[in-house]
Amino acid sequence: MRDILAAEAAAVSAIPYTEDYDKAIELIIERVHRRGGKLVTSGMGKAGQIAMNIATTFSSTGTPAVNLHPSEAQHGDLGILQPNDVMLLISNSGKTVEIVELVTLARNLYADIPIIVITGNPEGPLSETADAVLSTGGAPEVCPLGLTPTTSTTMMTVIGDILVVNVMRLTGFSREQYALRHHGGYLGHKARL
Repeated sequence: MRDILAAEAAAVSAIPYTEDYDKAIELIIERVHRRGGKLVTSGMGKAGQIAMNIATTFSSTGTPAVNLHPSEAQHGDLGILQPNDVMLLISNSGKTVEIVELVTLARNLYADIPIIVITGNPEGPLSETADAVLSTGGAPEVCPLGLTPTTSTTMMTVIGDILVVNVMRLTGFSREQYALRHHGGYLGHKARL
């Protein structure tokens, strides 16, 4: 257990910071908070589950966001996109076919839609299309086979948290605003205290 914790902690500590973090945060604030668009997240497989988590966390903290399944996008769900939206796409390999195709589809609909990418491969084809590339650092998976998304999904989640927290800070999102969006359960109760 300690070896796994140490490996994942080291990977989190080694996430590379670039100015693309600042650019990504500014794109989200500009497109969502100034222009009235929304954040549209997407990923395939485990990355898709992380994308959904990031979308719901953004929504509960004052930044409207939805998750778009990349395969369903090809069957009409692409209609969720609007001109002022910004996309956050996640692919550890940086070449997931469904996500690369989603960029083409989205830009055929709105040529200037900004794309933020979270990836373990900042040199991949997905990164070439992006306005901001957020690298996970590409640490090896802690899975004994080196295959199961473990460390990579932890990095994706942490990067999502970095984006959410910084957008909250820059928009001045308050406890009162949180309570209005999260009425139920323990967190709703705690927010209203």
